Amino acid sequence: MLNVLFDLDSTLTDPREGIVACLKYALLGLGHNCPSDLDLARFIGPPLQESFAVLLHSTDPKQINAAVELYRQRFSSKGMLENSVYPGIHSALTTLRGRALLFVTTSKPRVFAERIVEHFGLKEYFCAIYGSELDGTRSDKSDLVAHVLKAESLSPHSTVMVGDRAHDIVGAKAHGVFPIGVLWGYGSYDELAAAGATTLCEQPEMLDKILLSNSKLNPRSPRERESLRASQFHRREK
Repeated sequence: MLNVLFDLDSTLTDPREGIVACLKYALLGLGHNCPSDLDLARFIGPPLQESFAVLLHSTDPKQINAAVELYRQRFSSKGMLENSVYPGIHSALTTLRGRALLFVTTSKPRVFAERIVEHFGLKEYFCAIYGSELDGTRSDKSDLVAHVLKAESLSPHSTVMVGDRAHDIVGAKAHGVFPIGVLWGYGSYDELAAAGATTLCEQPEMLDKILLSNSKLNPRSPRERESLRASQFHRREK
């Protein structure tokens, strides 16, 4: 059975407006100058603690945590919905759920990820939504992938990670999960290739073809696909 783990930010949705505004809110709240919006967009994807360490030029946990708290004040009330689903995602997910079990696997706190996925009409495609905890637990993608594999009893040899940043690729490869880097998000070709992504996808509608063309990910018979749909339905009903 094929399993596909999807990153959320800049893979399923474009969160630039909300994330950039929340980063600025936090930095200004702490009395720091803000980089340009273009520079701030580079921090879409990595864990917040890691991003603020760079933006604040600080390793002081108190200062970083204060920035995270300010960020989340705005994000929870407004920023998470300043977001949009990428064109082609709904269609791609509709196709893929006929041949695979799909999971959201994001460094974003799970409580926020669940609200975003439901608000934008994506929940029906996924068996489960996995993210970090508010205290930063499992914000590292490698830790998160390990958690999903264990929690869902997934074989890494039949599991794929789809994401737009180096963290997604590194986290997948650390556990033998096949990584697919997507080029419509905020990670560049060079970033993904340097992280070890040998398979890159330019558009959501190409994901199905890429999965089918991989020698270890074989297409299923109609009977197997129907069984898979039933399995997904029962998982969502739990």
